[in-house]
Amino acid sequence: MKKKLLSVLLSSAMLASVLAGCGGGAAEAPAADDTATEAPAADAETEAEAPAADAEAEAPADDTAAAEEGKVLNIYCWNEEFKSRITDHYPDYTEVDATHGTIGDVSVVWNITPSDDNAYQNNLDATLLKQADAAADDKIDLFLVEADYALKYVDTDYTMPVADLGITDADLSKQYQYTKDIVTDSNGVLKGLSWQGCPGVMFYSRDVAKEVFGTDDPAEIQNYVKDWDTFNETAATLKDAGYSIMSSVNDSYRVYSNNVTSKWVNDNVINIDDNIMKWVDDSKKLVDAGATNTHDLWSDDWSKGFYPEGKVFAYFGPAWLVNFSMAADTEGSIGYNGGWAATEGPQGFFWGGTWICAATGTDNASLVKDIMLKMTTDDDIMTDIVVKDDDFVNNSTVMDALASGEKKIMRDGETEEHEYTSNILGGQNPLQMYINGVAGLDLSNLSSYDQGCNEEFQHAMKNYFDGSATKEEALDLFYKAVVEKYPELTY
Repeated sequence: MKKKLLSVLLSSAMLASVLAGCGGGAAEAPAADDTATEAPAADAETEAEAPAADAEAEAPADDTAAAEEGKVLNIYCWNEEFKSRITDHYPDYTEVDATHGTIGDVSVVWNITPSDDNAYQNNLDATLLKQADAAADDKIDLFLVEADYALKYVDTDYTMPVADLGITDADLSKQYQYTKDIVTDSNGVLKGLSWQGCPGVMFYSRDVAKEVFGTDDPAEIQNYVKDWDTFNETAATLKDAGYSIMSSVNDSYRVYSNNVTSKWVNDNVINIDDNIMKWVDDSKKLVDAGATNTHDLWSDDWSKGFYPEGKVFAYFGPAWLVNFSMAADTEGSIGYNGGWAATEGPQGFFWGGTWICAATGTDNASLVKDIMLKMTTDDDIMTDIVVKDDDFVNNSTVMDALASGEKKIMRDGETEEHEYTSNILGGQNPLQMYINGVAGLDLSNLSSYDQGCNEEFQHAMKNYFDGSATKEEALDLFYKAVVEKYPELTY
């Protein structure tokens, strides 16, 4: 097993990372699919730096759940999001400083490594490879993963089945199925939990909608973006009025890619789904018409549309995007003044999410179990996260009650309970839209190559959109880049 993990980790270590979820950076997809028996060789420099792996050096057995509890809880993550959730919502957590805290008599150590240049995964990989021989206080107890590379970790013995912690199906009955599917290994074993769901919608500027369409009502605006053909027609109307329908073609990519009917790789052969090619054709027409641009996500040019002078009508994303990534706390932004609204858009999709995995070898199994259960299943904590953080949580009971208005809330400083609304969305309650999006998610076409293929495809197609390559030349660039990353693949 350790040889298999080492080869997977080494072959993915050089992939470039992108920000792709929950205000943090997504790292890389694994280099080998679930059926691979031989992983590609790492380059000489990487292999020389990696710890040696031998067949006998196995990860510790899963009976660690019964071991004596330790006094240091080591948490590995890539940004402050989970730390803020624990600090604000987990009972008995006391912050000591930026990277330390306590839970009872257990010291909590936050190992936070940004995802830039794949640094988070590189650090996590190197530490997991030493897990079996590490001193108890140095062992990883829990670590976080994102959807795009979750399979890289859950398909190894370095992640514990949640059942081995004593977490039951009944405990998880309120969680959305897709959040469990993402961290279920190839043998059907669940190996992680998330406190959030990340279904996506289309956020649009209320002021632009009223100027161009005479209304900012979400149901009315939906008629202008109800499918891709209508969306593209509406783009021309907005262009004539001086607006881009979205900041970049990359804004819509994830919506198309979440609605494919086939996997990126079949029997080690690269496959491009028809819906991905539809994104190419639709995007080229929009760019050529001057209705949108080709900015990279998270770039300064892409972010200009967070402000009125950016002249952007819409962005696609989940709750975390509008709440945490669109300058909602910055005076003068559209979000600061409650100027966004939400509608379903052409197709449902999801983007990102953060999953908690228990590391095999943890000497704090009981505490890890408690953190998982409280942070992902407790109704009161889930409600508190929605109210205080405007997050969409992984609890169907809580979300249904808040969406319908059955459950009332009261934020800090308020004196009367009221139905949940979003200030950033001008007093709109978008929760039913999110719920509808979660219900329709189909993850049957996920594969362990997704992030690498998605990134390289967008990089290659930018050449086509910008006019520096033909479509065929851009496709050739894509195929060659993917095969360079994953030598076991062909096309």
